[in-house]
Amino acid sequence: MAILTQDDAKAILTKVLAMSKAEGCVVNLGGGKTGNIRYARNTVSTAGVVDDLSLAVNSNFGNRQGVATINELDDASLAKVVKSSEELARLAPENPEFMPPLKSPGKYLKSKAFFDSTAKIDPKYRAQVAFSSIQPAKKSKLVAAGYLEDSAGFSAMMNSQGAFGYHVETDVDFSVTMRTEDGTGSGWVNHDFNDADKLKAGAASRIAIDKALGSREAKAIEPGKYTVILEPAAGSGLVQNMFFGFAARQADEGRSFMSKKGGGTKLGEKIVDERVTAYSDPTHPDIPAQPFTGDGQRREKVAWIEKGVVKNLFYSRFWAKKKEVKPVPFPSNVIMEGGSGSIADLVRDTKKGILVTRTWYIRMVDPQSVLLTGLTRDGTFFIEDGKIAFPIKNMRFNESPIIMLNNIEALGKPQRTGGSMIPPMKIRDFTFSSLSDAV
Repeated sequence: MAILTQDDAKAILTKVLAMSKAEGCVVNLGGGKTGNIRYARNTVSTAGVVDDLSLAVNSNFGNRQGVATINELDDASLAKVVKSSEELARLAPENPEFMPPLKSPGKYLKSKAFFDSTAKIDPKYRAQVAFSSIQPAKKSKLVAAGYLEDSAGFSAMMNSQGAFGYHVETDVDFSVTMRTEDGTGSGWVNHDFNDADKLKAGAASRIAIDKALGSREAKAIEPGKYTVILEPAAGSGLVQNMFFGFAARQADEGRSFMSKKGGGTKLGEKIVDERVTAYSDPTHPDIPAQPFTGDGQRREKVAWIEKGVVKNLFYSRFWAKKKEVKPVPFPSNVIMEGGSGSIADLVRDTKKGILVTRTWYIRMVDPQSVLLTGLTRDGTFFIEDGKIAFPIKNMRFNESPIIMLNNIEALGKPQRTGGSMIPPMKIRDFTFSSLSDAV
């Protein structure tokens, strides 16, 4: 299926709304092509392409609403899905927090997220990515397991109040784990971009190879508090969990770390080191995102933390109305500013510490303090006198990103990872609670 143009998508959405007999209606249309290749034990195991679209109709009668979806666009199918959504709306109980379709906010920002380099990816390209990863793994007597996924698609929204948005986007995501044949060493890397020309799978695989070879015969050290250097992939999970707590409703209701004792929120207060500035921006050149939400809200650049001070919380339309403030949508991306140094620079400036490649299996322990627990994985190394001294066994950590971001010693150059731009971070007194024998 070719990606629908803005004019074609608008024509279909206009047709659907003309069929609607509901008091209000929001229609979302999206689709595209997603391709993938997977390999394990140095052999390609699966590959394929999914090509589909979906149209969702959200109808309401008063505070009752119903949603129906379909993946066919002929007139009979469109009429069927509209009728189904209206029937469901009439049967649904009233929703006391229902918000009617949003009046058009005008034009949305333009986000450059579509690249021909990614849209043109074909089976030959995917096979070459696998080859450029498997071959060096074999030469190094390692076992590679990797996955590449590429997508090119569109999304469009229109409602009965005249709001209309259209966005096209491409993405390519590559990850690989390299393991020694005896299973004692492991390395991992993940790169994701909108522009496939930025992906260098061979060079990325080399990073994972070096980590795997370097992590053999890991030594156990005593758990405790250490200075750590968190690579961006290691720090992103902790930072992202912190931003889930920026919901205004949870803060107002006393259910998050943004709640103040006795009532109120920490909006306007300094909560982390003044070197921390984080924002979201759908037009960011390195990590662009859709500039509107599914219900038609405008996404713009929003500062969340500025020099350590909380500048904004995100408000649903319902909660914003209740509090008589402007709605602020959930962020579509997070960009945390940093410095200009590399991971190697941070290591060179460290007398004694631990380099963490990756954190995983992160779980919330206490939402009031954002205490998280998780494990290191795929390359954890001890640093002495500015050099990697030896690999160490993985450990469980118990740490809050709030405490972590108050214990910053240095920040490096931000890198894109997992939907965010995060700098490598040098953190003092990071808490490791126990050893993990898993590689």
